[in-house]
Amino acid sequence: MTETEVRESRARYGANVLTPPVREAWWRKFLDKFRDPLIVILLVAGGLSVAISFYEYFGIGADLMVFFEPVGIFVAIFLATGLAFLFEQRAEREFSLLNQVNDEEPVCVYREGRMKYIPKHDVVVGDTVFVGTGDEVPADGRLLEAVRLQIDESSLTGEPIAEKETGADGEGTYPAWMVLRGTKVMEGHGVFEVKAVGDGTENGKVFIAAQIDDRVKTPLNEQLERLGGLVARASYVVAALIVIGRLADFLLTEPFTPLGFLLYVLQTIMIAVTLIVVAVPEGLPMAVTLSLAYSMRRMLKTNNLVRKMHACETMGAATVICTDKTGTLTENRMRVAEVYTGKGQGLSPSLYMNMAVNATAQLDGDEIIGNPTEGALLLWLREQGHDYHIWREETDIIDEQPFTTERKYMTVTAVHRSSTAPSSPVTYMKGAPEIVMAMCELSDEVRKDYLLRLGEYQQKGMRTLAFACQQKGGEEQVSLQKPVFQGVVSIADPVRKDVPAAVKECLQAGIDVKIVTGDTAGTAREIARQIGLEVSSGGIMDGEDFEKLSDEALKERVADLQIIARARPMDKKRLVEVLQARGEVVAVTGDGTNDAPALRAAHVGLSMGNGTAVAKEASDITIIDNSFSSIGRAVMWGRSLYRNIQRFILFQMTVNVVACLIVLTGAFFDIQSPLTVTQMLWVNLIMDTFAAMALASLPPSQSVMEERPRDRQRFIISKPMRQFIIGVGLLLTIILLVLFFYDEQGGFSLHEKSVFFTVFVMLQFWNLFNAKAFLTGRSAFHGLSHCREFLFIVACIFFGQILIVQLGGQMFNVEPLSLSEWGIIVGATSFVCVIGEMARWLKECRSQLHSKKRIFSL
Repeated sequence: MTETEVRESRARYGANVLTPPVREAWWRKFLDKFRDPLIVILLVAGGLSVAISFYEYFGIGADLMVFFEPVGIFVAIFLATGLAFLFEQRAEREFSLLNQVNDEEPVCVYREGRMKYIPKHDVVVGDTVFVGTGDEVPADGRLLEAVRLQIDESSLTGEPIAEKETGADGEGTYPAWMVLRGTKVMEGHGVFEVKAVGDGTENGKVFIAAQIDDRVKTPLNEQLERLGGLVARASYVVAALIVIGRLADFLLTEPFTPLGFLLYVLQTIMIAVTLIVVAVPEGLPMAVTLSLAYSMRRMLKTNNLVRKMHACETMGAATVICTDKTGTLTENRMRVAEVYTGKGQGLSPSLYMNMAVNATAQLDGDEIIGNPTEGALLLWLREQGHDYHIWREETDIIDEQPFTTERKYMTVTAVHRSSTAPSSPVTYMKGAPEIVMAMCELSDEVRKDYLLRLGEYQQKGMRTLAFACQQKGGEEQVSLQKPVFQGVVSIADPVRKDVPAAVKECLQAGIDVKIVTGDTAGTAREIARQIGLEVSSGGIMDGEDFEKLSDEALKERVADLQIIARARPMDKKRLVEVLQARGEVVAVTGDGTNDAPALRAAHVGLSMGNGTAVAKEASDITIIDNSFSSIGRAVMWGRSLYRNIQRFILFQMTVNVVACLIVLTGAFFDIQSPLTVTQMLWVNLIMDTFAAMALASLPPSQSVMEERPRDRQRFIISKPMRQFIIGVGLLLTIILLVLFFYDEQGGFSLHEKSVFFTVFVMLQFWNLFNAKAFLTGRSAFHGLSHCREFLFIVACIFFGQILIVQLGGQMFNVEPLSLSEWGIIVGATSFVCVIGEMARWLKECRSQLHSKKRIFSL
């Protein structure tokens, strides 16, 4: 091509770059945080609180302290949204470093009558490109020449080795004459004409499809929306009852005057609005954010780089994991599985020689340069204690015939130099077993034995090679006899060592695992067997049959489907969408470009650290160590995180019930709040920030992996939680009201206010331990030594209360208490925790008794 033709091609077909995803402005990302349903409720509550404060300040002459409440609400809003935004921005920066794409790599092309190197992004449609071993294919094209060309297409199809040749379709996912952007040349060399660049390539089409954000709502978002709706409806109902009750009481007991009635209505409305503000759990968004942020940072230590906060918790709700095979379940490198030389036969030196000299591959440490299959043989030789370099150095190559698709075998004729004199020439043969065996003289029994073993290998989807050697005589190299058959070798992409245990953990946790691969059905079935998946006769399907099924038919069958072989990129995305339509929470793992659409569509997309840039861009979590076991840890963190959020809801809703009941009682008995504004700020700080930090810091529990995934339709407030919130809330309300009315008879002095304030705080302090123990069935003090952050925070609450009461003075409207009073208050309020411990002990006893009865009956 001339430079003029290059410019015309680029103007017509575009540049050879993938259009980067449109990055949302930081301020838009920040504003998106305000769409959270609980944040919306808080904004409404904050607005109402501002209205109340203005009324009290300008209408009844209250001081500026009345503005503390709305300020506290808006601080909670900005803390929750700001923390979420900052942590996600930080993760995005870390991800950008991990996912840099190099479009400056040199590419060899033929332009203006000569070969030259240009940057990859300068390649255009119509260019003639030269590729060799180790090169990455820069664009899609049609082969013009191909010499022993083998390409790793696993990033697009899952096929680690695809044999390429001109003018043939082949058996792969894509035609054999077609080369694809982003794939890698493993052996041989070729020349191709560029037919598509950038977004027009198969790689680019998948990349664009992966940018379409058609995610469904996460389970946590759905639960928080339901919770926000419940709180709003409940508070509106109670507020309405207050308005109706107070107005009825006024009309029945008070003399009616228009002005008096109007003032009473305004006061009643303010009380109702106050109750709505009190009922809203303003600490919940912050608690969720802190829990997610804490998990986000801790998960990074377990090699899970979380980009989207919601992914932390959503992993805990996962019911299905759709995984690719190559590079995720397997190592994505060929290894010798078995060498078979016949019944009772050992390994001969001539077989070692054949493997060493009849190959073009090289080893650079553990890395293979050249043909991956030949490299696997060299690695196996090294494992047996043989250095292929020595064999090659002591051998003179006389003649070699390369592998062709027509012959399906390759030969090398070589002379091995001994210490005295050169030996006779030997021709070493390696190739397809059926071809090599046909050239050798074998008895029927031996041939049958080999065919039986080959059948076993091929049934498992392994690659097989046969080896033979032929002695030559004289310079004419006349064959003295037929080739001697040396044996067969099975080669496979081995399963990662940690995968079987990780898959078993997921299965025991009630999570279904489905394999989607571009490889053959036989290979996929064998990998499934090795990782511990039992595949039924109807549990495997190829991509062509999968594509023919209607959505309704697939919806019926998908539960039993365990493997999709020969899958194309959009097959995996369709599988994800059908599973989601059935109500499943779907996680997808993958490292290739072909996985990107499914990674984007899933509830949680997990890419591998060594995966393609396209895959990582589409994912929510990047598994840095490429270990499937990291997925199990992510599930454990997610489930534990959901428990911590439930614990905080339990704690805060109990406090909110107490606060609402006290406001409700005050509304009908016309009494003022027993707590001052500054005291309520401290209580809110305990309820919101401190409690959120304490419960968010609780470490994950391995026991959650023994449970089934939670039902996403089940409300976040379970029946036991509801019973606890109502029961404990009523109990604490009665205690506080009794204490208040008792003290009020004596005038409710400053000392009595200090006692009431301390009792209120210490009741919440001990209830925090109940919240910690909830859902575990164990003592609140079990494993406390491993909860250092929790202990530190509860210590801050305890000693903070002491400092406020002893030193707070006028600011907090308190006076110091004696040591004996502190002892009585701490001891008396601890009954909240003691009752909780007794209830948990009795429940454990009943559980053990039930288990013994069950064992006895069996």
